[in-house]
Amino acid sequence: MQCPSCQNTDSRVLESRSADTGKSVRRRRECLNCDFRFTTYERVETVPITVIKRSESKETFSRSKLLNGLIRACEKTCIDNQKIESIVDEIEIQLQQRNMKEVSSSDLGEMVLGQLKGLSEVAYIRFASVYRQFNGINDFVETLETFKPDKKLATVI
Repeated sequence: MQCPSCQNTDSRVLESRSADTGKSVRRRRECLNCDFRFTTYERVETVPITVIKRSESKETFSRSKLLNGLIRACEKTCIDNQKIESIVDEIEIQLQQRNMKEVSSSDLGEMVLGQLKGLSEVAYIRFASVYRQFNGINDFVETLETFKPDKKLATVI
């Protein structure tokens, strides 16, 4: 590992510990040339995933974009940021385990909805309304009916 101070490549590890809830290793190092101490992180390299959008355009999967969408959907609900982070972690793990380089935005949206359905009806509806591009109140009613399959909600005319 190259020293950030003198660029020497010889260093020794002083301490190693798990970081990021076991997803990486944090190492304290000391340069053998100038005694400068620095920290490095070691992570498993993952295959970048491409999202195929409705318009057939492609973009690299963005954890932050997914996180921001979930944060917006979960505003003023009982779902805390730690739970939202764990949902994003779970979706990322599922995507990596598929061993596929591409995922459709519809598959990704359904994965999110699957995670939200048992947590919060409000967050589910908010996310679904954007993801499924609701055009009117009937779209909301149809989605709400999935939560109460025995009782039909009044149709809005």
